[in-house]
Amino acid sequence: MYELYGSRGTGSAAIEAALVLAGLPHRLVEAASWQPSPGLEALSRINPLQQIPTLRLPDGRAISESAAILIHLGLDAAPGSGLLPTEAGERAQALSGLVYLAANCYAAIGVIDYPQRWCADADGDAAVQERIRQGTRARLHRLWELFADQYGSACAGAGRLSALALLAAVVSKWSGSRAHLQVQRPEFFAALRATEDEPVVRAVFARHWPPA
Repeated sequence: MYELYGSRGTGSAAIEAALVLAGLPHRLVEAASWQPSPGLEALSRINPLQQIPTLRLPDGRAISESAAILIHLGLDAAPGSGLLPTEAGERAQALSGLVYLAANCYAAIGVIDYPQRWCADADGDAAVQERIRQGTRARLHRLWELFADQYGSACAGAGRLSALALLAAVVSKWSGSRAHLQVQRPEFFAALRATEDEPVVRAVFARHWPPA
């Protein structure tokens, strides 16, 4: 039994969807660093950084980082699930895309959420923080355009239920980049929506982002 530590409306949605698609038994543990709870206490014992998502494996080991978790699930836990391509070249491209999202898009979101961490003496300066947010958001949108150009085709068609498509759908959703992509990269936007519309993914997303 896998244990997924996460919270609604976060990157843990991608891992949850991957576990369901792979048919791996799991239980969900609600945990978030911003909300004290028994789940957070349990998470702290296996991941002192309190990062979500964190996945506790059946042997008791814990791994964090969304891309690493998805790679583990696709390569080791459920190699026949379709989460990662079986052809070597396509799989290498998918791995590159997963790391791209983690290294670039995730990193930019961290700056937008906590701009004061990235500029000395900005804690009490709302104007400086907003300038950092605006600049980083523009950078994030450009990063998504580049992702769509390089990896977008791997998230469409047969790849719409892949680990790469799941992570792209989730991160683009909670990073607030969908409106920009709808205008600048409409085909990629359509691919993201197609991933969301898959029944298994739709059920997971409905729990994380309940319909209005």
